[in-house]
Amino acid sequence: MSIRLSVLDQTPVGEDFSPAEALRASVGLAEAADRLGFTRYWVAEHHNSPGFAGTAPEILAGALLARTRHLRVGTGGVLLPRYEPLKVAEVFTVLASVYPGRVDLGIGRAGGPAHRFPQQLDELRRLLGLFAPGAGAEGARPAGPKMWLLGAGGSSAALAGRLGTSFAFAHFLAPAPGRAALEDYRREYAASGARAAAEGVLAVRVVTADTDAKAEELAQGLLLWRSRKDLGQDLPLPSPATARRHRWTGAEAERAAVNRRALVVGTPERVRDALTRLAVEHGVGEIVVNTLTHDPEDRLRSHELLAQAFGLAERSDALATAVV
Repeated sequence: MSIRLSVLDQTPVGEDFSPAEALRASVGLAEAADRLGFTRYWVAEHHNSPGFAGTAPEILAGALLARTRHLRVGTGGVLLPRYEPLKVAEVFTVLASVYPGRVDLGIGRAGGPAHRFPQQLDELRRLLGLFAPGAGAEGARPAGPKMWLLGAGGSSAALAGRLGTSFAFAHFLAPAPGRAALEDYRREYAASGARAAAEGVLAVRVVTADTDAKAEELAQGLLLWRSRKDLGQDLPLPSPATARRHRWTGAEAERAAVNRRALVVGTPERVRDALTRLAVEHGVGEIVVNTLTHDPEDRLRSHELLAQAFGLAERSDALATAVV
C-alpha cells in the first residue's frame, strides 16, 4: 500500500530553547519536508503554553509558503471560535491568491463557545465561495484554500461529512474513536451528494530514530511532558537527561501508560510497519505525522528517517510545484 506522509507541526519548545528558536526550527523542518517528498505541512495554534511557540498559524503558514515550493501548507488548525469568520476568510484568501493550489485551511472547534461553531463554519464557507454539497460546484474558488475540519471524535467527523469538506482525525489525542469517526465521515459525506471523493487523513504522534534505544529515550521525554501537562503542569519539553533523572509519581506513570497507546515509537522500519497498519485499519491513504522532541535536530532526523523508510521521492528545486 502506497501511503502519503505529511507533517503536523506544533512548534515544540524544549527546555533551554526559546520560542524564537522553536519557530526558526519549524521553518527549517518545513524546508526539509519540502525537499524530502512530504505531501503537506500544517502548523497548529496554541496559546499561553510554554511548550508550544505557534500562536499565530496563519503568519507562520505564510512564512513557510515563501520558503517552500512543493508542499501544501496550512493550519492544523485555526481555532475558529476565537475569530470572526470574515477575518479568517480574508487572511486565507490572500495566502491562496499568492500561492494558488498550495494552501490548506484546517479548522478546529476549540477556544470558544461550541454552539456557535456550525454557524461560523457556514459563514466561513460562504465567504470563501464554497458551495453546498450536491450543488454542482464543490470546492473553493480556483484561487481559494482547501478547507479541512479537524477533530478527535464523531461529531466533527459527521459535520465534515455533511458539509462535504475534507477531514483529519487526531489519533494522537484520542486513538480509540478513530475508525468509527472516519466511517461516520465517509457515510455522511456519501449522503451529502458531494461529487468529489471523500478525503480523510489520520494524524499520528510518532518518534523514530536510528536505534530503538534512541527512539525510546526521546519518547520518555515526550511522555513526561505530556503527563505533566495532563496533570496541570505545562512546561517546555524536557531533555533526555531531565527525563532520565526524573522520579515519576504514580499519577505521572499512569498518564504515561495511557498516552503511550497513542504513540508510535521505534526504528524507521518498525514505525513504517505500524503506520501502514494504522492506515489500512482506518481506510486512509495519508498519515499526518506529529513529532515532539526536546532538540529540533532529533525532530528533523526523525522526519528524514521516515522519508527514507517510506521511499518518499526527494525533490530537487528544478521540479515543478506539485499540487495534491
